[in-house]
Amino acid sequence: MAVVTTTSFPEPEPPKKKTLRSYIWDTDSHLKSNAEKRLLLKLDLAILLTSCFGFLMKFLDQMNMTNAYISGMREDLSMLGNEYTYASTAYTVGYAVMQVPSTLIVQKVTPALWLGLMEVGWGVWTFAQAGMTSSTQLYVFRFLVGLFEASFSPVVLYVIGSWYTSKELAKRATLFQLSAPIGACFSGYLQAAVYSNLDGVNGLAGWRWLYIVCGVMTVPVGLATFIFFPNTPYKKKPWFLTEEENALAIARVQRQGIAAPAPITLGTFKRIFTRWRWYAFVAGYVLYGCSSMAGAFFGIWLKSEGFSVVQSNVIPTGTWIISGFCLLVWGYLSDITQSRFTWVFVPFILGLIPNGILAFWPASLALKEFAFLTVGVQLVPGVFFAWAHEVCRDDNEERAVVASSMNGMSYVILAWLPIIIFPQTMAPDFRYGFPTSFGLLIAAAFAVIVIQLLVKRDERRKAEAGPAAQLEEASGSEKKNSGEDVDGKVSSL
Repeated sequence: MAVVTTTSFPEPEPPKKKTLRSYIWDTDSHLKSNAEKRLLLKLDLAILLTSCFGFLMKFLDQMNMTNAYISGMREDLSMLGNEYTYASTAYTVGYAVMQVPSTLIVQKVTPALWLGLMEVGWGVWTFAQAGMTSSTQLYVFRFLVGLFEASFSPVVLYVIGSWYTSKELAKRATLFQLSAPIGACFSGYLQAAVYSNLDGVNGLAGWRWLYIVCGVMTVPVGLATFIFFPNTPYKKKPWFLTEEENALAIARVQRQGIAAPAPITLGTFKRIFTRWRWYAFVAGYVLYGCSSMAGAFFGIWLKSEGFSVVQSNVIPTGTWIISGFCLLVWGYLSDITQSRFTWVFVPFILGLIPNGILAFWPASLALKEFAFLTVGVQLVPGVFFAWAHEVCRDDNEERAVVASSMNGMSYVILAWLPIIIFPQTMAPDFRYGFPTSFGLLIAAAFAVIVIQLLVKRDERRKAEAGPAAQLEEASGSEKKNSGEDVDGKVSSL
């Protein structure tokens, strides 16, 4: 680990009035020096551009199975039973396996190298799906795509949480997550265009061309990630930052109380698993994640109602447009109000409306279409992860494990739950699936209330303990960051 040095910077005289930038971007922009603004611009260009394009490709590749399925793959591969569900499960198993290991790997391996390799890998396996001739091959390829894609989201969120302050974090995590609905939306339009223009070209069906196009698009983005994506502030200086900017970045995160990396020992995991944070955040996010499956079946329902292939691909993009708008709003409001709990809880309550409609499955076609279009209003991954990163910011390793476990454990459950509640043979009304999603969302709302109560309890105890206890806590943190366990023994990975 690199030796951390800090540089003192004179505090600039803040302007008396807020600038336009303070209203439309960071609320404290008018308090930042020009040097800090340049630093943030460089970080945003390096982190957000590469991660957003990468996540767009990831979600495009993740969603293309649904688009391929309703565009001819079902018939060509004779997927007449639950093969679609099994293929989704194969992807989910691969995705779940690499979640936590990926954030531990990047404690030793440069995130740019690791993510670049993973992205090129899933691009290759996406391309390979164009040649599938059986459902068995589909299961293998989907598992490999999931395995290679798994590292991207947890590692990017970990790096974002390592660079940005509390007034900057949620909107940037949300902008990153916004690439998901954009990718899903683009996938529908892309498949419609491919089906209309390439179906039958060179003897290949349109759904096969979709995999070819997606694979070709993904690999160059992986190479860009390798070049531009940075490490965390306490480690090797990114090539695009000056020494002064790097020192300023370290000073910023130190003021925020974001802990430096420490050697990973058995004591690390003992520390993590004897606190409430891992259990509460993982449980809350798993309930939320498992309640958010309904939108994936919009296209299948449309096809069952007699809509054309193009319509079944394009109409569901409305869900992702609405979801993306809501994601952006929740992220901005979270940073402006500095309340993570509020902007996780409120979307959950709003999400009960469309989930409730699907759970009761009314006869009205228009009402069900409204529910499918608005079911994504509950999506708040950026704010939820920002909340976890902030609560765990005093412990680098806990922050990495908690955030990756949130996503990973949700996919562990999603590896088998859809087989039970969303079997292909129960389409399109899924009488187990939609009611279960409705119940899980109610449980998720109660779970985030519990998290908020625990956070407030810790804040109250810290305030009651006084400066002496806080000084002792800081001393313990320094020992941890130097590789020394609480009992005074020095250990290494």
